[in-house]
Amino acid sequence: MPSNRYTQLLQKCGLFVLLLTSLTLTFSACSKQDSTTPTLTTITDLINNGSKFTLLKAALVRSGLDGTLSQPGTYTVFAPTDDAFKAFGYVDVAAVNAAPVDLLKSVLQYHVLSTRIGSTDVPLAVNTVQNTLLPTGVVYISKVASGTSTTATKLSVNGAHVFQPEGLANNGVVYAIDRVLIPPVFGNIAATIQSIPILLPTASFKLLTAAVAKAGIGSSLTGTTTLTVFAPTDAAFKAVGYDSTTIAKTSATTLASLLTYHVLNGRVYTPLITDGSSLSTLQGGTITAGISTTALTVTGKGNGTTPSNIIGPDITASNGVVHIIDRLLLPQ
Repeated sequence: MPSNRYTQLLQKCGLFVLLLTSLTLTFSACSKQDSTTPTLTTITDLINNGSKFTLLKAALVRSGLDGTLSQPGTYTVFAPTDDAFKAFGYVDVAAVNAAPVDLLKSVLQYHVLSTRIGSTDVPLAVNTVQNTLLPTGVVYISKVASGTSTTATKLSVNGAHVFQPEGLANNGVVYAIDRVLIPPVFGNIAATIQSIPILLPTASFKLLTAAVAKAGIGSSLTGTTTLTVFAPTDAAFKAVGYDSTTIAKTSATTLASLLTYHVLNGRVYTPLITDGSSLSTLQGGTITAGISTTALTVTGKGNGTTPSNIIGPDITASNGVVHIIDRLLLPQ
């Protein structure tokens, strides 16, 4: 679950106000023409009659997308539940109605595909790209084996778990998810890291930015190569003695080695990480992941038994993923 700081980040961004068609069990909206042949209703009907999607319903009405999802079509909707919205600070309908309409609509569009994709249509693969109704906005769907079973799978999209099988409507399908999806509104990884403090003043990355500049690796964070970055806050740098003066005096080679220890190749969302797994970094060393019911952590070889908490997971950038962490990862 996101931390309070991450909750504030997404709340101030105003983006998560998006809840898109959620369907989690209560598909009692299906009407019946007779006792044996049910008539499928629209996606909007399913949401309106579901007890766990009151905030999504309000968001769709405010953005005008409830009408779109009532029309004939072949939609796939990833629908955050009320709990998902509340986790990001939107605790009631009034909070949803206070969100900017245009922004709300954009975020909701990011949860909708124009193609109907059933669970059996999703390939057993990582980060399958799908276009959304948001122009130039794509999501990354992963379907991977669950545990040791050869048949059980788990499904996720941009780091959000799909925890409900698809609900069928006459104009598409709906999947309930446990997190609001945030579009890559800031652009590349470097721009995303630099923009986060605008939304969450308590999460500053001035020292990370200075270290990247001194190390001369900034171009790798703005390029086309897809990366995953564990981004330490200023507090994380200072905790191990790295202030602006220290960074200025440290050699570019040393800083480059330290910083690339925080970077993975590829787009790695947290549901793709398993507890105890060893993650290979661009520096050449490895970091160890920890997953529990209360925390997501990564630990460097030089961190001993003190892990770094992922306090802001799965922030999508145009060229990768950013995870905010609260402790510097030390290679030795």
